[in-house]
Amino acid sequence: MHTRPVVLTIAGSDSGGGAGIQADLKTFLALGCHGLSAIAALTAQNTRGVTAIHRPPPRFLRAQLDALFDDFDIQAVKIGMLGSVPVIETVAAVLAARQARRIVLDPVMIATSGARLSERRALSALREQLLPLADVLTPNLPEAETLLGRTIGPGQDALAAAAELAPWTRGGILLKGGHLPGDDLVDLYRQRDGDIATWHHPRLPLAGHGTGCMLASAVAAGLAHGLDDKAAVDQAIRFLQQALKGAYQPGKGPLSVPDALAGMPA
Repeated sequence: MHTRPVVLTIAGSDSGGGAGIQADLKTFLALGCHGLSAIAALTAQNTRGVTAIHRPPPRFLRAQLDALFDDFDIQAVKIGMLGSVPVIETVAAVLAARQARRIVLDPVMIATSGARLSERRALSALREQLLPLADVLTPNLPEAETLLGRTIGPGQDALAAAAELAPWTRGGILLKGGHLPGDDLVDLYRQRDGDIATWHHPRLPLAGHGTGCMLASAVAAGLAHGLDDKAAVDQAIRFLQQALKGAYQPGKGPLSVPDALAGMPA
């Protein structure tokens, strides 16, 4: 019988279908994986913004995770929006106890709309309990600045920031360049051992929604298929670029959603 690698996303649900759990599952399917989901938060959101967030009790999140790890051979894990200290502690405890492997951490703290999705006091818990478990950390510029507690300028400062953040993980960091000024965007990957890779692509004339979720999920899918970290990042970036070329606007707001089907390998 044909089988697919199993990938778990632990993240928030986007009621508008563009980001979060919904984007993750579409990406897993497009890249040939079976997707599992443990919902850490529910959002009331659309292409105009986030209007409300509800967090299920941590014991229910724990029940979801235990049910999944008890049944499935999970090849990779993608972590997205968690938001609170008890939720972060629950996720970290389960992943450590289950000896989870190939963990991709997207430290979602600020939505595209500008809404803050994570309690400020959760930052320390994220740094201390989840970053050490991450094989690939995928912050955008504002998230990296929040983790470091300082601003990151253009050029060499991005290299310095990546060098500072990479040792906090057990693998490396993909610092996404979408928030830096200019028409040429640079994504930077740095491993703990100092190996560096960069990807250049032109800025597209759209406001993407769920791009970070898709990218991190695509990295996890690559790892689940047996790629090494750098190869998984490379595949994920190429996948997202193709998905963005097929982006569409499903709502009345200005946000465009990448088309996961457009990013499928030929």
